[in-house]
Amino acid sequence: MGSAIDDDAAAFHEFFERHYAELARLAHLLTGEADTADDLAADALVALWRHWDRVREADHPVAYARGVVANLARSRIRSAVRERRRVALFWSQRPERTEGPDVPAVLDLREALQRLPFRKRACVVLRHAFDLSERDTAAVLGISVGTVKSQTSRGVAELERLLAPQAAGQDPESAGVQDRSTVPGAARGPAGAAGPAAHRMLGTAGPATETGRGV
Repeated sequence: MGSAIDDDAAAFHEFFERHYAELARLAHLLTGEADTADDLAADALVALWRHWDRVREADHPVAYARGVVANLARSRIRSAVRERRRVALFWSQRPERTEGPDVPAVLDLREALQRLPFRKRACVVLRHAFDLSERDTAAVLGISVGTVKSQTSRGVAELERLLAPQAAGQDPESAGVQDRSTVPGAARGPAGAAGPAAHRMLGTAGPATETGRGV
């Protein structure tokens, strides 16, 4: 009969194989950086292995893992805020617009996601890209269900506002800030029924690898 250590190693290996790609996809959508996503997923799994006895006993180990990834992504984003502000300032001072990741005229879904504050972005990603319930999203992020509802609704509405001018061939800045009541598909009511266009696009965002939904 194998030792307890062998059993732990086998269980962790199975968890790694089943959920690594999903955790990397979550990190990618939260940070917008493919290379960083792989690193964050790996760092999260190292942290999980260090506390594997606690993870195995958790009611929902995958939710625990998603929470670790979300915390790591938040920390990375905070540490990069000053650099991103400098880059944004540089682009705003250029006399002519050229294609680049922060140019409004060439916004795509991932770039639009990066314009959302982290909590809105995390709620939108977990609810619409990972199809988590409001309760499960709240558990992952350590916030209330009510906060998940409001942040998801506002995040989807903002995504719709950012993406709609691009689809119409307009510059989002020249289009101005629209009232939510005039935005097609703007979030109303339960988050699961909001922003169908954003939901469809988020379902295919992230790395090409197809992942499981987890628990």
